[in-house]
Parts: sequence; C-alpha cells; structure tokens
Amino acid sequence: MQLDPVDHASQTPPFEQVRSQVAALIASGGLPAGTRLPTVRGLAGEVGLAVNTVARVYKELEADGLVATEGRRGTFVTSSHAGSDVRDAAAAYVLACRRRGLTRAEAVRLVESGWDA
Repeated sequence: MQLDPVDHASQTPPFEQVRSQVAALIASGGLPAGTRLPTVRGLAGEVGLAVNTVARVYKELEADGLVATEGRRGTFVTSSHAGSDVRDAAAAYVLACRRRGLTRAEAVRLVESGWDA
C-alpha cells in the first residue's frame, strides 16, 4: 500500500493523516473489497509510526465499516459498498451545485475551503 509520508509538522495528527489516506484509497477503489491490509506492525514500519498509532487507525477504519479484522487472518477491506456513502454524498453535492448554477471550479473551491477548515 503506497501512502504519502506522514507530515509531523502538520496540525493534523499522524494517525488521522494515515487513516484519511487509507479511507480515501478504499473510497476511490484503489483498495478494492477483499484486499488484505498490511499488518499493524508492517504498516507502522512503512509509515514510521508507533504500532499503537497504526492500531488506532485500523480500529477507527473498522468502526467506520471500511475494514474488518479477522483475527490472525488479518484486516481486510469490506465489501465495495463501504465507500458508497461517500460517492452518494459527492453525487448529491454535484447535483446541489448544478441546481444553484455553480461552475465546476466554484464547487471545487468550496470543497477545498471546507477541506482546509
């Protein structure tokens, strides 16, 4: 799994940087349903974080329904509908923007301003 390096200077906590990247990969289909994630220790070594930090990432992803841990078998991406709520929200947002006459660029700017908030 290829993730961006953790930015320790960022105001976003390291666990959230990793969690959001993995969640985005799942939502985009970059990690399809059934994909086995690296072990907690493996991912911790890969991103340079403590094992407990990555364990928290996996617990939060599991709480969000994006992954399921199957004991010693590992942690797997759940069925492909896991990211459908994000796709549905995106489609609803696009529709709302079109109804209000916003351009694509204006809609993207709104998302970017919300992302940085």
